[in-house]
Amino acid sequence: MIRKIALAALAATAVFHLAVFIQYGSLWGGPLASYWELGLLFVFLLATFLIHAPIARLFGTDRLTRPPAPVQALLEGLCVVLVSLVFWLGLFSLPQHYLVPTAEASPKALRLALAISAVLSLFFYYFVEREHGRQKLQQEVYRVAQLQKETFQAQLEALKNQVDPHFLFNSLNVLGSLIHLDADRAVQFLGQLSDVYRALLDAGAQPLVPLHREMALVRAYANLMETRFGEALRVEWDIAPSWEQTLVPPTAVQMLLENAIKHNGATTRKPLRIKVSAADNLLVVENNRQPRTDMLPSTRLGLQNIQRRYHYLTDRPVEIVPTPAAFIVRLPLLPASAA
Repeated sequence: MIRKIALAALAATAVFHLAVFIQYGSLWGGPLASYWELGLLFVFLLATFLIHAPIARLFGTDRLTRPPAPVQALLEGLCVVLVSLVFWLGLFSLPQHYLVPTAEASPKALRLALAISAVLSLFFYYFVEREHGRQKLQQEVYRVAQLQKETFQAQLEALKNQVDPHFLFNSLNVLGSLIHLDADRAVQFLGQLSDVYRALLDAGAQPLVPLHREMALVRAYANLMETRFGEALRVEWDIAPSWEQTLVPPTAVQMLLENAIKHNGATTRKPLRIKVSAADNLLVVENNRQPRTDMLPSTRLGLQNIQRRYHYLTDRPVEIVPTPAAFIVRLPLLPASAA
């Protein structure tokens, strides 16, 4: 609003003094009383600038049945001109008639004033409002590009963590032990490992995926970890079917489980408990805190990645609530229309 007021003031001053110069050959408009016209011109331009934004939104969205591009451009220009003529009559012509009843305006002067007001409106519409719209479009394109970058980064980070030699070494050790102890469980573990990679690859490049699709990855990963850690890891689920069509960034929930396992110790006497639940348009991942003694300081890169992706998707924040006993992260569940 302040920007429009300042622009209207500068434009009104420039146009007024240009008109005075053309008429009198001087930038001085004569007695100060004549400067009421400058005030009316400012009001006219400010009203014009304020109405330009709704016109641009009207012709820039799908609320209209889109005609061919030349027809739409013509309708858009006519709308701008008609609105400017209404404003000119209501804010300039009629006030001048009643405030200065002795003033005489020839038909030629009236036609010239109408033409100038129409040209001014079109000029400022296409070179100010449309330029502003172009900048907003560029910002939206940048936002989408950044979101896609964050999504790729999350998927790359998740894949990197899963193919990390340490992860593979531990997984193969578990698989080797199970082959001798329980062949059926070994086959199950191998299938779970395959499911994790398949779910990661299936996440694709979308910025959002349905919750049921993300949970397929999360459950495969949790099953793999439960097979590996046994009674030292317990994962609980409390997600009603009604939430399964809501959307989340891909791999976000899996990264939270991974962080919980990475940063906490787990034994059969003191198991790591992770609960995944959904309520009030939030997906909650909570684990009891029992930090590992051999753990390096956390870089929080996983959490920062999730927060940045949500920043590009919605105004609703990711809630991170660390307490002495638990670590809780609440992810907004987005409606299907956000895709």
